[in-house]
Amino acid sequence: MRRAGDVVRTAQNVAVVRCDDEQHPDIGASVVDQNLDSVGRVVDVFGPIERPYLSVTPDRGVHLPALVGQTLYVR
Repeated sequence: MRRAGDVVRTAQNVAVVRCDDEQHPDIGASVVDQNLDSVGRVVDVFGPIERPYLSVTPDRGVHLPALVGQTLYVR
């Protein structure tokens, strides 16, 4: 398991995650929170190459606003 980055905001039913460096997860990667609870999947990578952003679609039942400020991880 490795760190994906921090959730900086939510928009249009996705969580926007800022990566720590240029090593980002692939589209389709499963994302979990610090308790290893499934959060969703990466659907897009965008922004600057050095620290891109991820769009993560939430799993059913995940409350997106509660994720803002949390660190997410990739399995």
